[in-house]
Amino acid sequence: MPATARPAPRDGDDRHETESARLDRNYEELLQELRVAQTGVQILFAFLLTLPFQYGFTKTSGLDRTVFILTLLCATVATALLIAPVGFHRRVFRQGRKGDLVHAASSFALAGLAALALAMSGALFVVTDVVLGLGWAAGLAAAAFAVLIFFWYFAPVFWGRRRARTGPGDQSSADGGRGG
Repeated sequence: MPATARPAPRDGDDRHETESARLDRNYEELLQELRVAQTGVQILFAFLLTLPFQYGFTKTSGLDRTVFILTLLCATVATALLIAPVGFHRRVFRQGRKGDLVHAASSFALAGLAALALAMSGALFVVTDVVLGLGWAAGLAAAAFAVLIFFWYFAPVFWGRRRARTGPGDQSSADGGRGG
């Protein structure tokens, strides 16, 4: 029997998979990530939809109601973006465009996470303003937004650069320098 040629691994990757298999795996992993994000945005969205019907909502300030509407819009946009890969997949199904699908779905996910970060920060602002006042609300909402953006956008870049400096085979970069 002739030996089957296996594709060479990509830099930093030892999977030996075909381009098609890599795209399939990337899409499956992305769908798993989207399931987590969608659950969070759906819970937030449901909470936001019920808030105006709660006793006392009419007593909130005009600023709180404005931030609430902007937050509701951000949650709507986040929901649309995090679900968008499904519609995109339906439109390109069996057209040999898996690369386009993975790229678009990744872009939708990143934009959806940004909208979700804004929605979460806005919801925190409204609740905190009612409970603690405007100063606390502004500070905590800004801090929450900064933390979300750091962990969702900048931390992966930081760890990627760190790994590039130390090399993919350096165990200290993979385990945070703990040696095991």
